[in-house]
Amino acid sequence: MTSFYQFDSAHAVAGALVGVLVGLTGVGGGSLMTPLLVLLFGVNPKTAVGTDLLFAALTKAIGSTVHGWRDTVDWHVFRRLATGSLPAAILSVLALQWFGEIGHRTENMIVLLLGCMLIVTAIATLFQPRLVAFAQHHRIPNGRHALMPTIALGAFIGVAVSISSVGAGAIGVTALLMLYPSLPLSRIIGTDIAHAVPLALVAGSGHWYYGDVDPVLLVSLLAGSIPGVIVGSLLASHAPDRLLRPALAAVLLLVGVKMLLN
Repeated sequence: MTSFYQFDSAHAVAGALVGVLVGLTGVGGGSLMTPLLVLLFGVNPKTAVGTDLLFAALTKAIGSTVHGWRDTVDWHVFRRLATGSLPAAILSVLALQWFGEIGHRTENMIVLLLGCMLIVTAIATLFQPRLVAFAQHHRIPNGRHALMPTIALGAFIGVAVSISSVGAGAIGVTALLMLYPSLPLSRIIGTDIAHAVPLALVAGSGHWYYGDVDPVLLVSLLAGSIPGVIVGSLLASHAPDRLLRPALAAVLLLVGVKMLLN
């Protein structure tokens, strides 16, 4: 049995770096940590996904607390997302239990699709001001009119996160920018981080049930990510959109390319 004395400082450093990115951009809990665990540390993909989900839940719980304290969480949008994502996550976990694990070929197709989506998202994020102007000019649903699209977005994210641990931050932030163009980017990020907490807990609990979580690895990652996400969350409310936007795009582009090359 693995001992807690096998705490790895390299895992803690990786957790700290990802924690800063999570707090600063809302992205990284699943999009970066799972590839890091698999490609850099050689962790089994099943264990990486399961461990990462609980890592993301606990890390983003700290981040959402900081964002909530700094009033950068829109709880109205949060409730809409959760209305779609939590039932979808529960059904996805039950489906995985009923049908068994997805095949290797299907898993590769999901990774390829997500990689392409992340690259497109990175490009779109760079042009966020133009997208916001387009949304306002063409009256893309905003505010109360975005109720059903937001619930549908939550459902899509719930399925994606339950299967691959990716999607809550990378896909959610950009879609919310289009649905709520009047909200500041820092508020979009804070809302996305808060929403990821219950979602990752639900999906992670399912993977824990399958035995796909390494508790020692989880503790090592959290030792670095908790202070990291606090620092990132504090910086997010001060950093202007013109700095957050290219930082977010760079993270998404990096993850997308890594997925396509994996």
